[in-house]
Amino acid sequence: MRSACRFIAAILASVTLTVSTQAASDSFSTEEILTGFNKTVFGLEYRAWTWQPYLVKKFTVPVRFYVHNFASRDRSATVRRFIGEIDRKIDGLTTAFAASPNHANFQIYVVDRNQYEAVVKRDIYKDQRAEVPGRCLVRVVSGRRGIKRSAAVIVSDEGEFLFRRCLVEEVLQGLGPMNDDEALVHSVFNDSSRHSRFTVYDQILMNMLYDPRVAPGMSAKQIETLLPLIARDARRRVQ
Repeated sequence: MRSACRFIAAILASVTLTVSTQAASDSFSTEEILTGFNKTVFGLEYRAWTWQPYLVKKFTVPVRFYVHNFASRDRSATVRRFIGEIDRKIDGLTTAFAASPNHANFQIYVVDRNQYEAVVKRDIYKDQRAEVPGRCLVRVVSGRRGIKRSAAVIVSDEGEFLFRRCLVEEVLQGLGPMNDDEALVHSVFNDSSRHSRFTVYDQILMNMLYDPRVAPGMSAKQIETLLPLIARDARRRVQ
């Protein structure tokens, strides 16, 4: 009897989560979704860092992650769980874990604050004279065929909120949508928001980006007529 009750409770919880996600997905207007996509995909927070800041950037091959935990607290399990979450929630994206850094095309460095600047200079820019902005950071190297490699540096020891927010934002940005905007109140791509999870709104944006109709190097003009259909289909996938 107890097993049956647990089974029924599990089904009810699953149904409740599905209904809740669908309700959240439906709470955004098409205009809000299109605005979010254009602001995140066709902008760049630090514009001097890229040779083509206003074109689509995305991976077109499986993303192979490698996690370096240099922090005093081992955060590897949390990082791996989040990567598993994005693999489940972004259609069109395939992720895996590389056996070594040399086989990875997305490296994640988890550091304490006193390690941050040194790791960015040594491992991200390989330049001791490089400026080190931000509280956390991601670098994306992209070409005509898509993103070649990404690397994120996440600070571990300045509280759970900063760690989780940086993990979500920098990893997602390393997959392509590089810009932040204060108008995006439903999004982690907004340094003024209090989101520290992979929101339903951001799931829609990421599913739009990884739709097969969206190709690396596309401009906002090239994708303009297709975007409402892509948004509709992404909303359905998130539901």
